[in-house]
Parts: sequence; structure tokens; C-alpha cells
Amino acid sequence: MRPPRLAPLFATVRALKGVGPKVEGLLNKLVVPRHQGAHARAIDLLWQLPVGLVDRAIVPRIADAKVGALATLEVTVAEHRPGGGRRGASAPYRVLVEDASGAFELVYFNADPAYLRRLLPVGSTRLVSGKLESYDGWLQMPHPDHVAAAEQGASTLPLMEPIYPLTTGLSNTVLRKAIGEALTQVPPLPEWIDAGFLAKNAWPSFGDAMQRLHAPQDDADLLPSAPARERLAYDELLANQLALAIIRQRLKKRTGRRIAAQGRVRKAIMDALPFALTGAQRRALAEIDADLASPHRMLRLLQGDVGSGKTVVALLAMANAVGAGAQAALMAPTELLARQHFATIGGFADASGLRVALLTGRERGRERTAILGALKTGNIDILIGTHALFQESIQSRDLALVVIDEQHRFGVHQRLALQAKGTGAGAELLVMTATPIPRTLLLTSYGDMDVSRLDEKPPGRKPIATRTVPLDRLDEIIDGVERAIGSGAQVYWVCPLIAESEVLDLAAAEERYAALRARLGDKVGLVHGRLAGKDKDAVMAQFASGALAILVSTTVIEVGVDVPNASIMIIEHAERFGLAQLHQLRGRVGRGVAESSCVLLYRQPLGETARERLNVIRTTEDGFIIAEEDLRLRGGGEVLGTRQSGLPAFRVATLPEHQELLEAARDGARLRLTRDPGLKGKDAEALRLLLYLFERDDAVRLISAG
Repeated sequence: MRPPRLAPLFATVRALKGVGPKVEGLLNKLVVPRHQGAHARAIDLLWQLPVGLVDRAIVPRIADAKVGALATLEVTVAEHRPGGGRRGASAPYRVLVEDASGAFELVYFNADPAYLRRLLPVGSTRLVSGKLESYDGWLQMPHPDHVAAAEQGASTLPLMEPIYPLTTGLSNTVLRKAIGEALTQVPPLPEWIDAGFLAKNAWPSFGDAMQRLHAPQDDADLLPSAPARERLAYDELLANQLALAIIRQRLKKRTGRRIAAQGRVRKAIMDALPFALTGAQRRALAEIDADLASPHRMLRLLQGDVGSGKTVVALLAMANAVGAGAQAALMAPTELLARQHFATIGGFADASGLRVALLTGRERGRERTAILGALKTGNIDILIGTHALFQESIQSRDLALVVIDEQHRFGVHQRLALQAKGTGAGAELLVMTATPIPRTLLLTSYGDMDVSRLDEKPPGRKPIATRTVPLDRLDEIIDGVERAIGSGAQVYWVCPLIAESEVLDLAAAEERYAALRARLGDKVGLVHGRLAGKDKDAVMAQFASGALAILVSTTVIEVGVDVPNASIMIIEHAERFGLAQLHQLRGRVGRGVAESSCVLLYRQPLGETARERLNVIRTTEDGFIIAEEDLRLRGGGEVLGTRQSGLPAFRVATLPEHQELLEAARDGARLRLTRDPGLKGKDAEALRLLLYLFERDDAVRLISAG
């Protein structure tokens, strides 16, 4: 259970002074997506970082204030001018205020006159702050942000006010007050950072850092390098690294199974391969074989660039499991990719004697029953399917190795669940990603895993000529496509949307398909995520056979689709895609003997970041360089394309800005666990509190379970 001293931080915001049902609803809208609960909590408010700062320095006189700018003035209330005498009247309620140099009106709409008379008694001196405007030649300040008694002003009116991201209906003042109440719930906490490291960085304590985070005094306090932000970012990264290290420690403790085959099945496959393995593939296989032969549980990430040959490595690893008399399973994130794997791996079945089966949501009734029966009796060696393989109680005779493709779709929790659930409980685990991952993200997302990297491409792969072309030259591109298909080429044409959007002026796949088909006839096909599975398969089969020359699609073809004769990739509105997506899409071509090209169509004018992104794709095909650039341009949050569940959702830490802190946090976490594997020593309470604060509760449960 979470320690009682932290309970106020994890109570709902309704427990905070001044937060009623209406404000609670607005705060829920603002912060609930950040965690899995149904209600905003005090700690969620504390992780709302200021994004700007308002300087409410007091202006000496009304005459010195600038129209259209923020002004903070000491004024005397001269007269109340009700708009209609009752609350809710359409005319605004005005209050005349003045000093020796001039006068203006405070203007309130739908105001409560009694409240305003209490707030602004005639003859009183007040500090008022807000935007000064001119209306019909008369100065006014509509709905001041702050009104305070002059004698209390310095203490009650925030002269430097942090600005936060908001949601409709929620004002900055209301959110700031709620955050102020949440700050009162932060209890005194023991220090979990090494004293020397803390002093070296001149960081405040956790509680002081929280206070400073929400009381910036200048723009420098808003930067990732500000001491308070650095301290809290390190705390968050330390919690992340400590949790991953605990998970890794726990998994390494578990006894695995020794899988060592004579190699007959693997040799049969390798003899049937039309190419020799690259050095990187041989190294990865050696690392996997060593894991499988050891008594410890394997948990390895195989990451490789587009076309680096991950599937072959996975197949040869599974062949060893089958050669040892056991079974293997390959899980893909989409049915399209599962069927692609089935076609590739099934092609080696005759040569090697492998019995391979496919199980997705489309296999039903007797067919499904027969597959499940064959798996249970051991008449299937390798089962390929989607993640549904492990959401159901599917029984195998002896499942020894599980391979998960496109690992970035699954997070640490899914990996743990897979290791502990059903038929996968005793299985070794190999996970793959086709997205090259920067070292920084490997540490944050995959620190619990060993990593093998395929950084070579099979011999014979030709470079892909990539060029950027503005959309106003679309007709030239279509002319070129017509000439290319006339000489036997096949073309992918990727659009970002399925149907035309009134909000986003992007090309729609359906519209582009209709336009190309009108000009080029029935050689054009269309595939997208809304198509039924069988219809999608039929179109893909036509394209693979050459019956279709052009395949118009959405990003459904981003991974796994393999048509060697396709040599041209056209990506419409390329400026809207992430670097990782562009790289994956381009990787669909360049797989055959023909010279291949990729055309990135963009709409002018290009923003600076979009221009940099397209320039990176144009100048390099190295996925690891591209991934590092993607991290630099977009940060860690979305570097793997759209936000993936495998990435931790950091609240304070930002990457790559805090990369050095990440390295330090990794080393610190490992050192702590080396010294105290069970977290039972003198620092244990502080570290457990840290894990709870950043909601790494699973790690605490694992360490408590021993």
C-alpha cells in the first residue's frame, strides 16, 4: 500500500480548499488523460508545469500605463456605476477608479453588485491588475485578473505570475490557486539523492523544488536547466531507472530453460536462404543462442533498421526452439503484418519441415478449433498471430520461445504480463522493433532488456533516391508515374487521411485513388485501415502479383509489407509525417533489383522544423541517424511516430535536454540496487517513497515480494 504520508497527494482535487464540483470537473478535463484514474488528484496538479510568466510590476501612475498592455496600478475607488441594478443584466457593471494622474473604469459583465461593493468599497485604495483597453476614447480594464487591498497587495497579489496550459472554462487564476493548495499537501520527505551529488548540482530539496517550480521569478526558471526543474527531472528519471532495474533484477532471478538444439532445422533454413547472413545478423543470433542456452530467462530486444533482416533472425531463433523439441510463437501488432510473416516464414516450411500456422481474429469456428487442437497436441511448431494469442487461454504442448514484433507498441507492463500469464509463463522472450531507437530512449523504455542491434543491410540492397517536390508540381509527378508504370514499375502512393477532412486540408486516400483511377484506369488499387481484412488482403495480393501497378494507401503499409517489384514511393503531404514514419514508408521500396526512388510531396511554405525533417530524410537512409535527429527535433515523447505505450509519460523530464541526468540516474539506480538488492537498508524508505511519488508502484510490489 502507498505510505499514509503520501495519501493527501493522491487524494482527488475535491479535497483541496476552494475546489468545488465545477472546478473539479474542469481540472479532470485538464489532467485526467495524464494517468489512468477517473479523477484529477493533487499530485496531478503539481505536475502541471508553467509555460510562461506574467510580470505584474506596479506602474507608478495611470498616466504611465500603456493601452493594450498589462498594468498593475494603485487606485482609489471613486464611484460604482451599475449597468441595470440587478445580477445578470445585459449592461456591464462599471467601477470608476482614479489616482492623481487620471482615471479609468473597471468593467464587469454578468456581475454580482453586492460582491463588487464588498470587493471595491467607495473611497478604498486597491491594487488592480489586468489588461488596459480603450473603448470609445475611454480607458477601461475589463474583468481585472487581480484586485487586492493596497496594504495587503505585496503579499496577496502575485507580481510574477506563472502561466499554465488551460482547458476551456478554466482560468489561470483558478488553476494557480488550486496548485497552491496542492503544494500544501507535500509532506516533509527524506532525501533519496546522494548528498555529494545533490551538493555538486546545488539542487534544492524535493519540497523546495516543488515550491520553486510553481513560483518562477524570471524566464530562466522555466527552462529545463533551471535547478528546480533539473532536480525534479532527475527524481523522475531515477524512479524510472530504479523501476526498470528492479524489473530486470526480478526477471533475471527467474529460472529460464536451457534451449540448445543440434541445429538441423536451422541448417535446413539457412541452406534455403537466397543470401548470406550479415555480420550483424550472425552477432545477434550468437547473443540470442547464448541467452537460450543459459539457465536464466531471456528478455532481449532485437532492433534493426528497415530491411536489416530481423524476421530471418527471429525465424532462426525459433528454429532452435523447434529443433530442441519445443514450440515457438510470433506475435505481430496487426493482422496485415501477421499474414506477411506467415507468408515469409511459411516459405521455408517445406525445406525445413517446420509446421507453421496462423491465428488471427479472422480464423473462426472449426478452423480455429483445429488450430488450437494442433497447438495443444504439439502438431504446430510455430504459431503466428496478433496479440490476441495471449489475451485468450490458448494452450500449447511446450511453448519455449515467444517473439513479439513491433515491440514499441507494447510497454514494460505488457512484457511482465506476458511473462507471467498463460502459456507464455515459462517462455523465453525476444522482442523486435523496426524503428531504430536512440540510446536515450533505450535507457528510458527498455532498460530492463538486453539489446541486439542490426546495423547492416543485406548485400545487394540499393540506395533509394529521395527528393522533395512541392505539391504544385503534382501534375508532373503523375506524368512521371504514368511513364514508370508503362515500363513495368509499381508504385506506392501514401496519403495521410482516409476521407477528406473539413478541418485539416490534407489529401485523402479515397480522393487520390479516384483521381488516379480516372486517369490511369483499373491498374490503381486502394487499401486503408477501414477496409475489411479479406478486402485488404485481396488488394494486397493483386499488388503483390503485379495485377495492380499503383497502390494508394494510408500508413497501413508502414511496416511489414514486402513487394520486391515496387520501386517508387510517393508520400503526399510528407511535411505532416514524423521522421520515423517517413523512414518506415520509404523502406517499402528498394527491396528488389530495380533502382528505387522516393518522392516527398509537400505543401509550401514549409516551417523550419518540417524543412529540417524532410532534409534529414533526403540526405540519409541510416535509420539510427534519423532516429537521433527525430529525438532532437521532436523530443522523446513522440520519437517513435505517434505516442506509443512503450514510452514512459514523463511529467518533468524532457529528452534529449535531460540526457545527462538520465545517464546519471541509470548509474545511480544500478549502484543502489547493487548495494541493497532488496531495498531494505537505510536509504530504502526514501527510495520507496520516490517510486510511489512517480507511480512506479509495480516496482515496489516486486521488490517487496522478494
